[in-house]
Amino acid sequence: MWRLWILFDPRRAIIGLFIFLFTLAILIHFILLSSPRFNWLDTSGASAAAVELVEPVELA
Repeated sequence: MWRLWILFDPRRAIIGLFIFLFTLAILIHFILLSSPRFNWLDTSGASAAAVELVEPVELA
């Protein structure tokens, strides 16, 4: 493991990892906000009605 840190600067690698994870988290949240089912900011009745239309699946 120590040979890996000889190739990469630990400070730059950790900062790059945090930037990548933050960008991924923002991307996932925007994808969820764009879907009508998982949009937690839109509190109109249309999204609540769409969620109520989903019927449970019966397992045989």
